[in-house]
Amino acid sequence: MESAEILVLQASYINPVHAEAICLVLNSYAEDPMGGSEPLDAEVLRQLPAELAKRPYAFSVLAFVGGEPAGLVNCFEGFSTFACRPLVNVHDVAVVPKFRGLGLSQKMLQKVEDIARQRGCCKITLEVLEGNAVAQASYAKFGFAAGMFDPAHGRMLFWIKTL
Repeated sequence: MESAEILVLQASYINPVHAEAICLVLNSYAEDPMGGSEPLDAEVLRQLPAELAKRPYAFSVLAFVGGEPAGLVNCFEGFSTFACRPLVNVHDVAVVPKFRGLGLSQKMLQKVEDIARQRGCCKITLEVLEGNAVAQASYAKFGFAAGMFDPAHGRMLFWIKTL
């Protein structure tokens, strides 16, 4: 596997090969314990590339190993009011299990950083499960750290309210 060619690129949501790869890798992630252990609904997978294409602030990075879909990072541009500049939020980072250990997350995150810099972004944000030590180690290796303004007030927390 290590001798197979690795290709990392920004996906085109209207390219059928890219659209299929996004769905395949995202569904693999959803089926993983860190993604909830449940496959995505077929209708979600059918609509996802077109729905992402409708959102001008969305972009995805794909990794292929030997031509096979192997990794995905879905991102959305936001805005930092404190910096008055755009930011990139990494929403999903996924590597298909058989391709783990090849450094794909680092290569994909570098592509995300390159795109963020081209867009004039001030930072890249992401969320990670407290129990996902492998992902945390990968993100720390890339330079991410827990968000905080003042250590006296602690780390930023990611909360949700499902609608």
